[in-house]
Amino acid sequence: MIEILNQTQLEHARSAGAIVGNTLHELRERAVAGVNLLQIDEWARELILGAGAVSCYVDYAPSFGNGPFGHYICTAVNDAVLHGLPHDYTLQTGDLLTLDLAVLKNGIAADAAISFIIGEEQPAASVALIRATEEALAAAIDAARPGNRIGDISRAIGTVLKGAGYSVNTEYGGHGIGTVMHGDPHVPNTGRPGRGYQLRPGLLLALEPWVMEDTATLVTDPDGWTLRSATGCRTAHTEHTVAITDGAAEILTLPR
Repeated sequence: MIEILNQTQLEHARSAGAIVGNTLHELRERAVAGVNLLQIDEWARELILGAGAVSCYVDYAPSFGNGPFGHYICTAVNDAVLHGLPHDYTLQTGDLLTLDLAVLKNGIAADAAISFIIGEEQPAASVALIRATEEALAAAIDAARPGNRIGDISRAIGTVLKGAGYSVNTEYGGHGIGTVMHGDPHVPNTGRPGRGYQLRPGLLLALEPWVMEDTATLVTDPDGWTLRSATGCRTAHTEHTVAITDGAAEILTLPR
């Protein structure tokens, strides 16, 4: 079901989005070489609960996962890109880490993800990978205007990612969000303009370009959750929740 939020719900979405943005910003500051992924998960728990929010992941048990997820944040390292299950791994200088976080506050959800490199060492290929997802997200947000369609957003994302030389996987993409974390409509990371649901004010979308260096094929870890590149190449994932307005989309998950 596609949800159109009223003004009260939009205010709740802004509150949830601020919690997501602030939490990811804080965790990025704390995520240095020597930190364990389970420690990041515990910090996420403390920050979410301290803000009076609820994690969307702890009890998350969709058909494609080996649920419930049982953790507060997704932590994906290097060749892992989506649904990274926190586990006993200590970050090293040069690792590419993706943090994906969704919370519920006052009955409305917000969802975002960031990718970044641990330490001062910044491998050029990894920097380019992250930049491509960030630029694709910026293009998607620019296309997220009333009267445009889902296909216009998908085309904007795909144009940037393909233009940077990457293949695009369409198994997982962006999505509607509101009273639930994952709702309709699905937003593929490539597509044809002028197709799909027409955007209107009050619609919330979680837009999430993600890409892998040299493949479009995913494999699933034995944990039943973590999705990795089939070739072992590095990956990146960038996401914001946005609200469709009468004009430019409002980004809800920036740190405040």
